[in-house]
Amino acid sequence: MDFQRLTSVLRQLALKGGDAIMDIYSSDAFDVRTKADESPVTAADEAADAVISKGLAEAFPDVLCVTEEQAATHSAQADTFFIVDPLDGTKEFVHRRGEFTVNIAYVENGVSIRGVVYAPAKNRLFYTQADGSSVEEVAPFGLDEPGKVTPLKVSSPDNNDLMVVASKSHRDQATDDYIGKYKVRDMTSAGSSLKFCLVACGEADLYPRLGRTMEWDTAAGDAVLRGAGGAVVRFDDHTPLDYGKPEYENPFFIAYAPGVVLKTH
Repeated sequence: MDFQRLTSVLRQLALKGGDAIMDIYSSDAFDVRTKADESPVTAADEAADAVISKGLAEAFPDVLCVTEEQAATHSAQADTFFIVDPLDGTKEFVHRRGEFTVNIAYVENGVSIRGVVYAPAKNRLFYTQADGSSVEEVAPFGLDEPGKVTPLKVSSPDNNDLMVVASKSHRDQATDDYIGKYKVRDMTSAGSSLKFCLVACGEADLYPRLGRTMEWDTAAGDAVLRGAGGAVVRFDDHTPLDYGKPEYENPFFIAYAPGVVLKTH
């Protein structure tokens, strides 16, 4: 893989997908439908998916693309593949809370090694560079030429004074019980894959997720966090979260800055 070209393509497609989403987000009204798994879907999900899928197919025709919005791709398997969530945080989108993201990741041999997370309503753009390191680009974002970037690096956490980020719409008692095992200074909540990016930025030390997620929910954020020096591990045995699992379903997981001493469940 030409990682310089990959970085450019993923960045551009995330921005184009974001533009497609914001065209609908800024309209007076949009329809919300329910998919077979009871999750919501809008025209924005589908518009962004069309832009990103087409762009990846044109740029990398030999690489499998697995995307949330195309059920036919969910049974496909390959050692190398793209995995896409064109609009992560549809509930945030529907309620006009702004904390939704475009997620595109590139996986090799079970590891999400490159990715982009774009929050168009928040004007925040995170991605891995050609060398695998992660940055946040400063708005405004030009389609062809990247602007100024800030390198991302995880915190050096104080285990007696941790900052925790948790899901805004999927918080439950089991999550609170697990967080209670740590000495926590403060907690914040965020929607979609922005939680990974908060850890990557050093704005949070720990993000536990005790709930159902799919690989397209996590792969791009995982890559960004990895490129900032962080890690994502399974909740049950603290081994690295891997990709390309059957049906692309994740176990519970923990995203964290490596200085955090993880608690067992």
